[in-house]
Amino acid sequence: MRFWSIVLAGAWAVSMMAAETVPQWGIYEIVLNGPTNGNPFIDVRLSAVFDNGSKKVEVAGFYDGDGVYRIRFMPDEQGVWRYETEANRWPLTRQVGSFEVGPPAKGRHGPVRVHNTYHFAYADGTLYYPIGTTIYNWLQAPDDWQELTLNTLSNAPFNKVRFLVTPQDVDFRKSVPATLFPFEGRPRNEWDFTRFSPPFFRKLEQRIAQLGDLGIEADVILFHPYGKTYGFDTMDPETDERYIRYIVARLSAYHNVWWSLANEYDFLRTKTEADWHRFFQIVQEADPYGHLRSIHNGYDIYNNSLPWVTHASIQNGSAVTDPGRAVLYRDVWRKPVVFDEVKYEGTENYRWGQLTPEEMTHRMWAGLVAGTYVQHGECYLHADDTWLSYGGVLRGESWKRIAFLRQILEDAPPGGLDPVDKWQDWDMGGRSGVYYLKYFGWAAPTNWTFELPREGLQEGMQFRVDVIDTWNMTITPVDGVFTLKRKDRYSFVDGNGRAVKLPGKPGIAVRIRNVGGSGPGSRGMAPVEPF
Repeated sequence: MRFWSIVLAGAWAVSMMAAETVPQWGIYEIVLNGPTNGNPFIDVRLSAVFDNGSKKVEVAGFYDGDGVYRIRFMPDEQGVWRYETEANRWPLTRQVGSFEVGPPAKGRHGPVRVHNTYHFAYADGTLYYPIGTTIYNWLQAPDDWQELTLNTLSNAPFNKVRFLVTPQDVDFRKSVPATLFPFEGRPRNEWDFTRFSPPFFRKLEQRIAQLGDLGIEADVILFHPYGKTYGFDTMDPETDERYIRYIVARLSAYHNVWWSLANEYDFLRTKTEADWHRFFQIVQEADPYGHLRSIHNGYDIYNNSLPWVTHASIQNGSAVTDPGRAVLYRDVWRKPVVFDEVKYEGTENYRWGQLTPEEMTHRMWAGLVAGTYVQHGECYLHADDTWLSYGGVLRGESWKRIAFLRQILEDAPPGGLDPVDKWQDWDMGGRSGVYYLKYFGWAAPTNWTFELPREGLQEGMQFRVDVIDTWNMTITPVDGVFTLKRKDRYSFVDGNGRAVKLPGKPGIAVRIRNVGGSGPGSRGMAPVEPF
């Protein structure tokens, strides 16, 4: 079934846009014929106001070539919507109409939003746990390779993909150069920056729609420092803004879009900190739906406390070698933290691409119990292509363990995992009084004396324990029930002093779940003190 959803994604999008009834969080598209003289990309301004009687949404339109102008709208409420266009050209202005918005399509939950300070949920409240990967240049690979990548993703655990809009200075397998670019002109650097290339953006839209059909968020990276021969890193301020506004106008109606302003933004020496502030504000103002916004760092971390940043996108592998480091990022910004790059599993010639599968899996788990989210990356060298660069086929081993981790996370109580006592039990995350995950990492204990931080606990509460082997992907229930007894002012233990037998190997976690007693979430003692 999933294979056919990929094949039919483009046809579904076209038929949906042509209909007068669209699903909530689908796309309603206005298509108009207009002037072709001059330069429509520069000369024509087009927008529409959509009104359902209780709210109005203004949406920018765009020129799609061959005299065709489009305005795309993602309705977030059901019912009747009306619209009227506005333009500086008579054939395009004061066009009116209405359409009906029905229930969302099966499996569609709307755009992802920040939830509960440090976590994410879809617009309908369904929780979302980002389990992502990176395929920077997959749009520059041949079409059959892009389809292969989609087929691989349909059988992988990832629900978020990071990729670049403009290519890096590499060619697919060093033999097939990119053929589609965002501007008209000739590679590598003979561009008309006043004219966009609609075929490029149609391909981009097709792939984003197909990712959406697979339940995958598209983390679209607008700028990067690794395409110097193409000249997209040295565009003037007016071109930068025009590029941002055009891509936001075309893509923002897709429910599964995230905006990443840049990959390793601080390595792009042609831009200043003020430029990045301005770019964020342009995106924020131009996107009527408020899609998630972030920026990825090299050495220097952007000020993620600024209001236009919705979540922190971090490159730092050492921060997730243990949970105690990862949690510090949450404390600084009080926003969701996504470690989009923690080095990569693979056989690269550089140290950033030489993680073992075991280490990649470990970093995912360490970040999880710290209340953050760690994303996968893979770069096994093969015929001059890697998953990291072009997608294709996964050749590593960690992604299978990540599927198991995702199952564990989605089986947890709603709300995401948070540190339960970051001052002391930094290797334990969960929901106080309800659910706990304690991850032992590279340690290899043979037993664990049952003990929980006091927040939300009372004597008599009962818990069951499972031993989780994160590498072999097994869950082994421990016999019996653990009944709480207060140990001291900081913690509770089992009333019979029981310990949990462990296999004495790395990569082991224990899961502790409330099964009765005084009731989950009750607060029998004062909040945890730091020391």
